[in-house]
Amino acid sequence: MSLYERLGASEGIKTIVNDIVDNHLTNAAVAPRFQNMKMTPDELKHAATMFFIAGTGGPNDYQGQDMLAAHKGMNISALEFMAVLDDALSALVKNNVGQREQEEVLFILYSMRAEIILV
Repeated sequence: MSLYERLGASEGIKTIVNDIVDNHLTNAAVAPRFQNMKMTPDELKHAATMFFIAGTGGPNDYQGQDMLAAHKGMNISALEFMAVLDDALSALVKNNVGQREQEEVLFILYSMRAEIILV
C-alpha cells in the first residue's frame, strides 16, 4: 500500500495539508513569510495538497512550481525549515497518522532541504 493510501488518499492528505498550512500561518518563525504571498491561503492549501498527493504516490495532477523555483530568492534559514517540519509533524500527530507514516513524510520533506535552503 502506498504512502498516499496510508495517509487516507486525497481527502486524508487534504486534511493534513490544511492543518500544516494553518500551523504555518500561526507559527511565529514562518508566518511572516505568508503575509505578502500572491496566493490566498486556500490557493496555497490546494497547491500544497496537489504536491503532497503526487509526492506520496497518488495521482500526479500537480502543475505548480518545483521546490527550487518556488523558494528561489527567499533566503530561507535552517531554523525556518525546521519550523516547517515541526508544523508538519504536529499536523500528522493531530490527524492520528502512524509513526511509520510520520517518519516517511518527514524523510520526504527533509530530502527537499537542499532545494529550499539555498546557500
